[in-house]
Amino acid sequence: MSQVRNHDGDPWLIRPFRNRAAGPGSAARKRVVAQLAAGTPALPVLIVSLIVLVAVMCGAGTIWLPLLAAGPALAATTGGPRGVLCVGILAAVLGATLGTRDGVPGYELTAVLSALAAVTLASGLASALRGRRERVLAAVRSVAEAAQHALLKPVPATVGPFQVAVRYSAAAAEARIGGDLYALVPTPYGVRLIVGDVRGKGLPAVGTAALVLGVFREAAYDEPDLLAVVDRIERSLARNLGVDDFVTAVVAGYPQAGHLEMVNCGHAPPLLVRESGTVVAVEPSHPAPPLGLRALTDETPGLQVLAFAEGDQLLLYTDGVTEARNHGREFYPLAEGLARHLSDEPAGTLTALHDELLAHVGGRLHDDAALLLLRKPPASASEAAVPGAVSDAGRCSGSRAPSPRDPGPLPRARSTWRPERLPEEVNPWSTA
Repeated sequence: MSQVRNHDGDPWLIRPFRNRAAGPGSAARKRVVAQLAAGTPALPVLIVSLIVLVAVMCGAGTIWLPLLAAGPALAATTGGPRGVLCVGILAAVLGATLGTRDGVPGYELTAVLSALAAVTLASGLASALRGRRERVLAAVRSVAEAAQHALLKPVPATVGPFQVAVRYSAAAAEARIGGDLYALVPTPYGVRLIVGDVRGKGLPAVGTAALVLGVFREAAYDEPDLLAVVDRIERSLARNLGVDDFVTAVVAGYPQAGHLEMVNCGHAPPLLVRESGTVVAVEPSHPAPPLGLRALTDETPGLQVLAFAEGDQLLLYTDGVTEARNHGREFYPLAEGLARHLSDEPAGTLTALHDELLAHVGGRLHDDAALLLLRKPPASASEAAVPGAVSDAGRCSGSRAPSPRDPGPLPRARSTWRPERLPEEVNPWSTA
């Protein structure tokens, strides 16, 4: 008997049987409680608890009970249907307890609880619809992001002999895509690039940008003359655009070492940064209308040749950058900002420039904005970064015959940058 009593008193012999008997049910209840607690938002529960505390302290009967409906209504804005249901049940139980405690008449208590149940059901439905809309929006964003990667392909940090960086911000942040365009490709005729801005916004602008980039990527490989590339884009847009649609763009190429060709079609003048740090606005020597409007004028684009030595940088941008205003309606001084944040790393320069631009406008741009910075590093630096690379753009991208066009003396940019001009000038071909 003593052994039996000793065994009965031994906790190690009793505990396994207790755990075995109570284990499955207890674990299931814990899982259910944990799931409900995880799906229940904390703020609505806090609001319900505060209302109950005030009702207990004041004891005013039905005066405070209708306010319990604020719990599930608030839960619909932050949680899912399960959380709304949990908050509604909690509010109903506490409301019934308070009503019985304070002696509220049965018909009044029934009316309050019925209204609470109706608010809970309506809030649960609203929460389910909100969750569905959020899932649809997430799917649309993912599709838009995939479309942007297909349209505006990521630019590597090094293309041919250049260091490159790109920053792009769409005004429609939900869509992550807009009407600004850029592309930079190595070709048998040297590295070629385009930065442009489509008139308008939304899906029509995206379609036009896709058309321009598709034609550019094909023509850049096929045409030895940069003007022929522009002509092919113009002919394609003339067939596909409406009478009021156009695209401003800068098309540039690097056919041989030290020579940068450029065609400006109604676009904002790029900023050329010499190795000394001097910032120069490259005004077009032969102004031309935007792409798609050539048939309305007698002007044709002209080729501008610039000296582009080692250490020089070229910033191309869209008018969403230069026309960005702060709360005082002041334009963003792009040239001054570029001079402030200039470095030997284009990615670092554009990151600082883009952050300052967002701070200038208060956090969100109201127009699409694109920035593309090109830097020709010294030969020693480029060869160290890319083993076996050569500084001649033609040899880096592929062999080619000498250009049939003799550029002659390389003209320097016509006008030195004057910071006060940019805010006052208005681009006649603005796409805003």
